[in-house]
Amino acid sequence: MIEAELKARVHAPEAVMRMLDERATARVEVYRDTYYDRPDGSLEKAGEELRVRTVHGADGTRTVLTYKGAAVDEESGSKPEHETAVEDTEAAHAILRGLGHIEAIAFEKRCRNYDFEDRGRRFLATLVRVPELDGTFLEVETLVDEDEVAAALDDVRAVLADLGIGPQDLTRETYTGAVAAQRR
Repeated sequence: MIEAELKARVHAPEAVMRMLDERATARVEVYRDTYYDRPDGSLEKAGEELRVRTVHGADGTRTVLTYKGAAVDEESGSKPEHETAVEDTEAAHAILRGLGHIEAIAFEKRCRNYDFEDRGRRFLATLVRVPELDGTFLEVETLVDEDEVAAALDDVRAVLADLGIGPQDLTRETYTGAVAAQRR
């Protein structure tokens, strides 16, 4: 499946949060993301991602292992995504290190997640704050087959427009890149 996703900087986070609260009940969660790469940096160079994410929320703590392939849509950066639940977080980290991967970067994301249906699709909208970065971001995504990416992205743009987010607010900047730049 492809994660058809757009990310934007939010200039009126309280207003966007109110509109999202009208669509769905928020899940407030804190993500602890650890990104891995090969020692030569070849995953990042290829536009791929390998991540262990531990999610802390009201329903407890869970961990997922995610691999994202190279972007299939350059404008949005939408990528194929493969994700699975992890029973033992420390074992997942040990397995990746044992396979020769190194920790590239780790950071925290504070998220308000909203699951809802619109335009005949299931969407996940996430308001994101990264403590190390200025501002609030909004990610809107839906999972689709590769031949549906363009239409899905049109629907994502329409959802963003409904929330007062225009094309000028979109960003391709990654959290990993922004956090790394902030730490330099």
